[in-house]
Amino acid sequence: MAAFKKSIFPLQKRGQYITFCLIMGLVVLLSFVLATKLGSVDLEFPTIWRVVVNELAGKEVYEVTWETSTESILWGIRIPRILTAFIVGAGLSLCGILMQALTKNSLADPYVLGISQGASAGAVSVIMYGYLSFLGGYGTMVGAFAGAVISIFLATKIATIRNKITATQLVLAGIAVSALFGAITNLMIYHTKTGSDKVKTATYWMMGSLSGASWEKLKYVTIAFILCLIMILILSRKLDVLLLGDDVAVTVGVNTDQLKMVIIILATLLTGVIVSVSGTIGFVGLTIPHITRSIVGTKHSRLIPASILVGGAFLVFADIISRVAVAPEELPIGVVSAFVGAPFFLYLMRRAHTKSGG
Repeated sequence: MAAFKKSIFPLQKRGQYITFCLIMGLVVLLSFVLATKLGSVDLEFPTIWRVVVNELAGKEVYEVTWETSTESILWGIRIPRILTAFIVGAGLSLCGILMQALTKNSLADPYVLGISQGASAGAVSVIMYGYLSFLGGYGTMVGAFAGAVISIFLATKIATIRNKITATQLVLAGIAVSALFGAITNLMIYHTKTGSDKVKTATYWMMGSLSGASWEKLKYVTIAFILCLIMILILSRKLDVLLLGDDVAVTVGVNTDQLKMVIIILATLLTGVIVSVSGTIGFVGLTIPHITRSIVGTKHSRLIPASILVGGAFLVFADIISRVAVAPEELPIGVVSAFVGAPFFLYLMRRAHTKSGG
């Protein structure tokens, strides 16, 4: 528990915590409203409301007075993209919580085990060479997930010593595996004709993008998110105990080896699925759990719901910035998240160094 500092705004009372979650719920709603309106094409709120009501009702509750293109932009592009942004932000936050509990280090994030680089290499191989083309739009998703599974398999094998996996060994193995798959990805891009559409697609995807969001992909990532969330909530008390140290966890009856393996599997599944639909988006899994923990505390039954709201809202706002900052062009959302996350990461490092007396 020493790796996690006390809350700067401790919400000890249940009412305070509920109030915080309600406020964040309103922030999420505000982000949704702004995201539907803003973009390369600015839409009016009355039109947005009427289109949404008609689509949800499945009939013309309001007379159609808008252009077909307006409905296509709103219901076919923006709304699935907004919901995908929320799920991706919430999912990355959950992965960050898992990794930080596993390593007992508040500076860990979803990519600490090389899962992201593995998923990226798998997806890029599909984009570059057309593997799994028979799966159509799902080819990239399957490739990313396969890459994530291979990377975590290698990391755990490397980190296993005398049938035991320690957090330190796992982190070091993850760094090595991440470097390996990063090199493989760059090699694939290097050997493809410069300036080709495949290179541009792969490069843009590697920087993170929600431009390919659709209702079909949203269903896929939402199902994975909900299943992982249920499992994580069931394990929340064991995660609390794990933070106290392996020895303490064992004395209270927690099978730490089994718990660590479940954490790794959940993190791999969720990160692989997320990367397959959004590309590589860094720092969300690092910054959001850390910020939320500083407000609501380390208890996972509180941290998990709060981080979902904060992480989801953060990425929806980041997506708004990515769409309007250089409109009608679009910034990769990974660039936006890095502009926020990188300075915060440096601040955490500086703070840790100062408190250690270095």
